[in-house]
Amino acid sequence: MDWLTDPFALAFQQRALLGGALAAVATSAAGIWVVVRGMTFLGDALVHGVVPGIAIATLVGFDPAIGAAIAAVVMIGGIRLVHRQTAFSEDTGIGLLFVGMLGLGVILISRTASYTGSLTAILFGNAFGVTGGDLIWLGMVAIITVAGSLLFYRRFLVLSFNEQKAQLLGLRPGLSHGVLLALTTLAIIGSSRTVGTLLVLGLMVAPPATAALLVRRVPAMMAVSVAIGIGSVAAGLVVSYHAGTSGSATMAVLPVVLFFVVLTARTLANGHRERATAAA
Repeated sequence: MDWLTDPFALAFQQRALLGGALAAVATSAAGIWVVVRGMTFLGDALVHGVVPGIAIATLVGFDPAIGAAIAAVVMIGGIRLVHRQTAFSEDTGIGLLFVGMLGLGVILISRTASYTGSLTAILFGNAFGVTGGDLIWLGMVAIITVAGSLLFYRRFLVLSFNEQKAQLLGLRPGLSHGVLLALTTLAIIGSSRTVGTLLVLGLMVAPPATAALLVRRVPAMMAVSVAIGIGSVAAGLVVSYHAGTSGSATMAVLPVVLFFVVLTARTLANGHRERATAAA
């Protein structure tokens, strides 16, 4: 039992667990729709796109969340501009800004004397550096993302499967898409303090994707995704404590590993059923 409780004996370890759990709730609430709608590439681009805003905020000395939000707005605007003003698909704008914004962020961070430490904290997070103020912020983010997902549940669901039907039903798919982008961005910004800007996508995509393999209905996917996310955070911190690895990285990697375990098990089970059916 001590093997499980020792990693959470100290206050900063308990804050890491609570912060990670809140991040898992927020990313699962938004991540379900990212996975169902096939927006993972855009989500990945947003993860990288907020880096310049965080870097500028760090250099100037204001709240990194504000800088990240401004950078996300700029990136989304840039993607729309490329898509509307050229014959290129939206993926082209995403790919261009994906690399451009990340590169700009690294350039800005490299201008500081504490380049290595700042870059590591921004990109890969510091789970054990979560403060009481961070927990309040993460709690607000979790509440907003869950409330937004529930409030726009019907709109998101119809939009995910048939955008034309959403338009015919008067559900305003453009507004719904904008709200979803806002919730996704908020989840990324809020969770980056715990998991890191680059690693947050692991919690946003892997638990919902694993849940989609296990259950079919979206509400059930949400519940299973949150459970997987929180379980991955707790297990990641335990493994990190005993193995001496990065807490943020371990939390982000475990749900990815779980996804492939579930996928392999399901593939083997399906193959067994097919062979049994053929034999019968």
